[in-house]
Amino acid sequence: MREHGYIAERSIVTAVHLARAMEKPLLIEGDAGVGKTEVAKVVAAILDAELIRLQCYEGLDVNTSLYEWNYQKQLLRLRIAADERGGGMPEGDGLAGAGELEDLIFGREYLLERPLLRAITCADAPPVLLIDEIDRADEGFEAFLLEVLSDFQVTIPELGTIRAAHRPVVILTSNRTREIGDALRRRCLYLYIEHPTFEKEVEIVRARVPGIADLLAAEIAHFVQALRRRSLMKPPGVAETLDWARALVTLHRDALDAETVAETLGCLVKDRHDMGELEGDDLQTLTGEARAEAADTTRDAPALGGARGLVQRMGDDFDDPLDDFADYK
Repeated sequence: MREHGYIAERSIVTAVHLARAMEKPLLIEGDAGVGKTEVAKVVAAILDAELIRLQCYEGLDVNTSLYEWNYQKQLLRLRIAADERGGGMPEGDGLAGAGELEDLIFGREYLLERPLLRAITCADAPPVLLIDEIDRADEGFEAFLLEVLSDFQVTIPELGTIRAAHRPVVILTSNRTREIGDALRRRCLYLYIEHPTFEKEVEIVRARVPGIADLLAAEIAHFVQALRRRSLMKPPGVAETLDWARALVTLHRDALDAETVAETLGCLVKDRHDMGELEGDDLQTLTGEARAEAADTTRDAPALGGARGLVQRMGDDFDDPLDDFADYK
């Protein structure tokens, strides 16, 4: 996973490995921005598989997630058939012709496959099905999803039962805006992703933001860690950390200063109330503390070169159980 830019602890790597090996869905919960969706993207890249994403929202129904008929194409075919018959039709052929026409317009070529059906009918290789933010969908859709994940088959009245040619790798994510039902939880393996530690966040920033200075990466991580210890309405996730780091690199900054932090705070904090909590002297104090802690961190890790050495030592001790993950393709 590290080769694809995802810095993962052993618990994440092991959960993904087991979900694939045991052919069970993986439910990943955690705060927004901790990298839940990215897990599915990385797994698809490792397996060289198609990533099929179903974005959940309130009011999501079966038709939107499973299939719809291409009504425009069906109507066009009916008009073509009417024009063809306008030239005359032998007697007795009316009923038979109508039945054949019905079979034609309700064939597979008139079916619009939505994400769930696409994951079932994918013929070449097992796809990765990402069901993103399942907590935003209602309980009725959750019950329907449970049935689909049970057998990986669906019944379409006009076509019959369609079964999966290859069992997809299924990853569900949840921001815990509501509790997921027990039945769906029991169907899945479970993983909770916490906000990263300082060491991991430094490594993520260095891996995903090319050209960033070691000291700046450490200062950013210390500053964000301090924000998460506060009672903010929307604490920043890794996604916000990376946005902020890229903004600072774009501005050619090698270290934090209070003025730059104030000007770029909108990359990191996404709530008006939180912005108000971090004005003036408080922001300057946070910046000063982050710089002092980063200086201490880099000074304490001189052997391998400051912050770069700190994260390298952490990586050297990491034994990735997914080294042979792609062999499961």
